[in-house]
Amino acid sequence: PAGTARWFLGGRLNVSVNCLDQHVEKSPNRVALIWERDEPGTAVHVTYRELLDLTCRLANTLKKYGIQKGDKVAIYMPASPLSVASMLACARIGAVHSVVFAGFSAESLAGRIVDSGCKAVITYNQGVRGGRIIELKTTVDEAVKNCPSIKHVFVAQRTDNKVQMGDCDIPLEEEMTKAASVCPPESMDSEDMLFMLYTSGSTGKPKGIVHTQAGYLLYAALTHKYVFDYQQGDVFGCVADIGWITGHSYVVYGPLCNGATSVLFESTPLYPDPGRYWEVVQRLKINQFYAAPTAIRLLLNYGEEWVKKYDRSSLKTLGSVGEPINKEAWQWFYQVVGEGRCTLVDTWWQTETGGICIAPRPSEEKAEIVPAMAMRPFFGIVPVLMDENGKVIEGNDVSGALCIAQPWPGMARTIYGDHQRFVDVYFRAYPGYYFTGDGAYRTQKGYYQITGRMDDVINISGHRLGTAEIEDAMADHPEVPETAVIGYPHKIKGEGAFAFVVLKEQAAHADRVKEELKTIVASKIAKYAVPDHILVVKRLPKTRSGKIMRRLLRKVVTEQSNNMGDVTTLDDPSVVKEILDAYQKYKEKSSS
Repeated sequence: PAGTARWFLGGRLNVSVNCLDQHVEKSPNRVALIWERDEPGTAVHVTYRELLDLTCRLANTLKKYGIQKGDKVAIYMPASPLSVASMLACARIGAVHSVVFAGFSAESLAGRIVDSGCKAVITYNQGVRGGRIIELKTTVDEAVKNCPSIKHVFVAQRTDNKVQMGDCDIPLEEEMTKAASVCPPESMDSEDMLFMLYTSGSTGKPKGIVHTQAGYLLYAALTHKYVFDYQQGDVFGCVADIGWITGHSYVVYGPLCNGATSVLFESTPLYPDPGRYWEVVQRLKINQFYAAPTAIRLLLNYGEEWVKKYDRSSLKTLGSVGEPINKEAWQWFYQVVGEGRCTLVDTWWQTETGGICIAPRPSEEKAEIVPAMAMRPFFGIVPVLMDENGKVIEGNDVSGALCIAQPWPGMARTIYGDHQRFVDVYFRAYPGYYFTGDGAYRTQKGYYQITGRMDDVINISGHRLGTAEIEDAMADHPEVPETAVIGYPHKIKGEGAFAFVVLKEQAAHADRVKEELKTIVASKIAKYAVPDHILVVKRLPKTRSGKIMRRLLRKVVTEQSNNMGDVTTLDDPSVVKEILDAYQKYKEKSSS
């Protein structure tokens, strides 16, 4: 495709050249980034020339402090031009970035730094979100105490507040002003590592998903162009955080490779009021708007007036990402936000796929779009549905495990430091196929509808979280020998976490333990991982081999207890009534 002239110089390339230099040559004053800061109405525009300058100075600063090709660098920052420049600076010198969502706890950050062996962290003194100050540097300080691999912490200034600076801390902007504004790009092989990004699995330990140079960038750029029908001069508004794959592919790499103008959204959909997204659409004249269903469901509750207050005539394409969107949210997004005239693409993909795999567009002109359905595979994606026996299910109007039958450029290459786990998780269940972990339905007409996860992974507000991670965190409480966490349908978040816990002696202080458990989960993982409900039970339903039957707990919480299915494998089937009674009591207490 046009615009990718610089891909391979003899099988070698540099991603930052594709994202910056090629556009600076042709149109240096085109706006690359519009930083919609937390403070309403204070957008900052950054041109391609300015972003190249920032990136080179940052790259030279990293080199000055010993960061070399192949070194790992953690980035613990919210969306900003400097965080984008940090990613591109790593790419420019051949270092590997690992962006950690700036809402993660010190312990989560430390775990990711240790697993990947990062040499440096780039962070801000503080973050600002929804009018509140977030102590980023303090969190990093706490994390790096347990990270012997860290040599330097680069600290940028988001606020004017002073923070504690230690021996390995380096004031980033100060150093950047001293650095040269030209940095020759490192020549990279197409399969060298570009970045790693941690994601939850069904076991407790997050896995570092590895993406490489050429295939990833090509796939991010093409999906950005064709799924959203991106045209030169459009303003592309993806409101995802850069700490997630959506931010990597559709805030940074895809749009910048295509020479687009990309919006960086630092705030929240409710700050200062529920009209924030639509006020931003009006002020920045956004043409494509890409958001998560959880945000749409949240805003739907505040009514239409917040949307209708603002001019949304610039919008051409709306997109949904992160979890399956429900019909009510889809209709509201399409009719109210898009006035029934914008294409709405419900996109299915994963951290592991690098970019969008199934979406209603691209397609034939004016082809039908079925509400709340991802529908059509992207170029080169061959989806198949498998039955329990590992056989391909032919024909339409069928459901099964969603697999992909042949490789595509954006696919992950490994799990960092654990290739065996990569093989086991994605390729062992259905040999010769990539197993997505999701179930899907193929309609009468051959379209795909994603039905949700098939393993012990839940999706809270678009954040993927293994229930084992929450269980591991809670198991650290001295009075809690056993826990089981399941997902249940939540009106706004899509799914919420419901925890069943066993206490050592049926203590009178159960409420205190519950509060302590919530604090532990927030500090070990993040606030969004804290269970909405914690129910104390005498014991958990287990098979004779000691495996917890989470399926039964799901039935209790979704109130399908009249249809428990086969309980003969339970060690003691009377446990079911015990838990049901406890749940009923809990529900009555909650409603009163």
